[in-house]
Amino acid sequence: MHILLTGGTGLLGRHLCRLWTGQGHRLTVWSRRPEQVPMLCGGGVRGIAQLDDLDADDPIDAVINLAGAPIADRHWTAARRNLLWASRITLTEQLLAWLQKREQRPEVLVSGSAVGWYGDGGERELTEASQPVKEDFASQLCIAWEETAQRAQALGIRVVLVRTGLVLASDGGFLSRLRLPFKLGLGGPLGSGRQWMPWIHIDDQVALIDFLMRHNDASGPYNACAPEPVRNRTFAKCLGKALHRPALLPVPALVLKAGLGELSTLLLGGQRARPTRLLAAGFTFRFNDLQSALDNLSGRL
Repeated sequence: MHILLTGGTGLLGRHLCRLWTGQGHRLTVWSRRPEQVPMLCGGGVRGIAQLDDLDADDPIDAVINLAGAPIADRHWTAARRNLLWASRITLTEQLLAWLQKREQRPEVLVSGSAVGWYGDGGERELTEASQPVKEDFASQLCIAWEETAQRAQALGIRVVLVRTGLVLASDGGFLSRLRLPFKLGLGGPLGSGRQWMPWIHIDDQVALIDFLMRHNDASGPYNACAPEPVRNRTFAKCLGKALHRPALLPVPALVLKAGLGELSTLLLGGQRARPTRLLAAGFTFRFNDLQSALDNLSGRL
């Protein structure tokens, strides 16, 4: 297969590249820094600066659309909001315009999203049939991203939307931000600690994207999170145990709100999301239990 990726140099993209190059697939990554693609994604992966660098008669079998500036790295200033929007919605619009021009089109588009699509779900159990509970900026961003990607259906392309939870990995992502405070014994629950945290091990995230890409009947949204979400206080306790450190110092909600502004909603809210459609499709998670997932990664943190 020839697979085109956006966001291929990010955490998830790099892991996918390792999987698919190992399977013998041909990979092309659309990147702002194409010269870095072979170093980050593997020597056999081609980087392109523009989609038109691909020949019109070079067939693409699948597109994996994961591009997007990190949402939790900085305050949501007006400039940052514009960047978050452009790096997801505007980029996806450019991708669709390019696909529309091609005579040969891919069979499938797997496009990124997040469980933040639902907003802060409180205690409600959220499946793919649920509607947004409370729209905030993150929710609006995901809704617009999904609506844009779904336009590819009009081009005869199967569209899969992957609503990802908190990805647990040893080489980046959410855990990399928690490593230092927890190792210093300064970790603990955030706010009340009651908010739900939908999590997923990086190996399962990579496997489910590969599964959905190959599964010809798969389309629409899928919650990409382990079957058993946990509350924030449980997450802190399990991470402390995996790192052999206490996790007893809570961070008050007022401190997070004062320091992060609206960005604090990502930390103080949550989603009790379950992967109903993935399980029904026959996908098997390797890591169902949070402690086993963290223990698996702890030696590399």
